[in-house]
Amino acid sequence: MTDVLRRGRASLAFSFFAQGATFALLVTRIPAIQDRYGVSDGLLPVFLAAVPILAGVGSVTTEQLVKRIRPSVLLRWSQPVVLLALLGVGAGDNMAELAVALGAFGLGVGALDASMNMLGVSLQRTYGRSIMLSFHAAYSLGGIMGASLAWAGAHWHLALWVSYLPVVAVLLPAAFVGSRWYVDGGAPGGEAEGAEAGPLVFKLLLPLCLVMTFAYIGDSTVSNWSAKYLKDVLGSSEQVATVPYNVYMVMCLVGRGIGDLGVRRFGAVAVVRLGAVVAALGFAVVAVAPGAGVGMLGFTLLGLGLCVLVPQTFAAAGRLFPGASDTAIARLNVFNYVGFLIGSPLVGALGDAWSYRGAMLVPMVLVLVTLVYARSFAPHEDRYGDGHERARTADVGRGSNGL
Repeated sequence: MTDVLRRGRASLAFSFFAQGATFALLVTRIPAIQDRYGVSDGLLPVFLAAVPILAGVGSVTTEQLVKRIRPSVLLRWSQPVVLLALLGVGAGDNMAELAVALGAFGLGVGALDASMNMLGVSLQRTYGRSIMLSFHAAYSLGGIMGASLAWAGAHWHLALWVSYLPVVAVLLPAAFVGSRWYVDGGAPGGEAEGAEAGPLVFKLLLPLCLVMTFAYIGDSTVSNWSAKYLKDVLGSSEQVATVPYNVYMVMCLVGRGIGDLGVRRFGAVAVVRLGAVVAALGFAVVAVAPGAGVGMLGFTLLGLGLCVLVPQTFAAAGRLFPGASDTAIARLNVFNYVGFLIGSPLVGALGDAWSYRGAMLVPMVLVLVTLVYARSFAPHEDRYGDGHERARTADVGRGSNGL
């Protein structure tokens, strides 16, 4: 049983890693995609907004599908769809082909994100201790690798399909082979839905949905505006302006790599509160930074603070609704995309109408609102990380936090 769980954990971590690399390869090459297809500046936001909107549709669809199909089956087939869609984005010739590829990418990402986190939450429940952050650490590591490969492709002026093909050729078969070891939490449709699946579930889930939205508003602020902020507001060079996002991703990896230990030692509520405070401090430092060096410190703090919120929000949903965790996670996952859609336009509009320094205070306040909802992360039935972890067979040989 222990070997089954270890293989399941390792294969799922690889799935998170592959998705992190895939998503980074898409978003970091948007200028090259725009040039390849001749997408105008006015039309580009439409294409970019379509991906998270369709991802939300994919997540909602997954909520219904998991009543009949195991999450592992959905993950097994949605990951190849996403990888092949990425290759399609790089290999197409006209805007119609780009639209089809991005549409497939968005729908696949929604199913992929939802099913990955469903399996992660069910594995954490089986382990009886916090391991969710380690999966998202693998995602961050994949994002760093994907962004680095994208930089190399841009530096050597490689065609998009040349950059994407080797990555897909490696990740697709590896992920598909690894999918044979995914571990499901129970039979499809076997969750205790009942009254928990009605409106009352969403009312109880709403605080976590808000936290998810606020976290992704913060994340999208960093990914979309950090380079412009350093260059235009803090007066850095164009080369230095590319550094904050990489620093942010590295700090996310570090924070998630040690975050599970913090949850086990101090509990999820304390970790979430600390993360919110550190993230808010990071936004404050960015807003008042006199130069690029201090601004970089702010983005470092943002990575360490924001990185814990999303994994712990998924974990909290699984604890809050142990009989309907797949449903709760699919609904919660939609707010990932809501935050992504809101964050970048919000900061841009405020920056243009007011100032970009002032705009950084808005995600700061939203992240601080997380403190109001911190009790929603308190352990209930499963009691992860509060000093009362349950003895499990899976805990044999648990001295290492590695995957």
